[in-house]
Amino acid sequence: MNNFKTGMLLILLTILLVGIGSAFGGQQGALLAFVLAAVMNLGAYWFSDKIVLRMYRAKEVSEAEAPKLYSVVADLAQRARIPMPRVCLIPSPALNAFATGRNPKHAVVAVTQGLFSALNRSELAGVLAHELSHVRHRDILIGSIAATIAGAIAFLARMAQWSALFGGFSRDSGGRGGNIVVVMLVAIVGGIAAMLVQMAISRSREFEADAGAARLLGDPTPLVSALRKLEAGAERVPLEANPATAHMFIVNPLRGGGVMRLFTTHPPIEERIRRLQSMVGLSLS
Repeated sequence: MNNFKTGMLLILLTILLVGIGSAFGGQQGALLAFVLAAVMNLGAYWFSDKIVLRMYRAKEVSEAEAPKLYSVVADLAQRARIPMPRVCLIPSPALNAFATGRNPKHAVVAVTQGLFSALNRSELAGVLAHELSHVRHRDILIGSIAATIAGAIAFLARMAQWSALFGGFSRDSGGRGGNIVVVMLVAIVGGIAAMLVQMAISRSREFEADAGAARLLGDPTPLVSALRKLEAGAERVPLEANPATAHMFIVNPLRGGGVMRLFTTHPPIEERIRRLQSMVGLSLS
């Protein structure tokens, strides 16, 4: 269901790109915006592991340095039938984790020192199963595609706003005066809509990674227990995170409620737990 939703949301993003591109930039404008966004996001996709690991001062550890962490990852990677990813520790007391890498062969799993110390082996397996599910589902690629399309829409929206301000849309194709207010409104609403869809894609991938973790372990309970601890830990000791990388973590390091939930990359923890608990007793094989 979440995979279907992701596909529909990506189609919606594409429709937004085509519609706004045709309205403001024509085919050439839309293509230019898409190419520029693709170049930027391709770089982020290709070098995501190096960039984010350096950003959080993550240190790769060997089996000898972190035997428990390494063995849990190795066991889950074998169950998931993916190559053994690199394993890293982040020197932070916060409770969080992420996975990155452009494909399963270049995957990296990183956990904070706080998470590693606070969780028991079962809960740690729940978190790592969630992250390896992201790797299996190639969510870094899906996120990069969504970011590319949304970035192109944002670029077109900015172009439209500047053109409107400086008279670029002052007349329509029939030579009649254009409506600058309508142009600005459509540009702003289109940009916000693209961002909302991108956030919705991210949330759907989190739900799918939760379900994937439950299937990989054969039991959703370890992840439920871990999520409760992680949410409490995020409130108590927040992680100093760059907003551009917030979507990568298992729980949102950025706090906010109310209408801001529409713009968050993660579903509410209570909803994630509710969905996982509904899987208890089901055949997960």
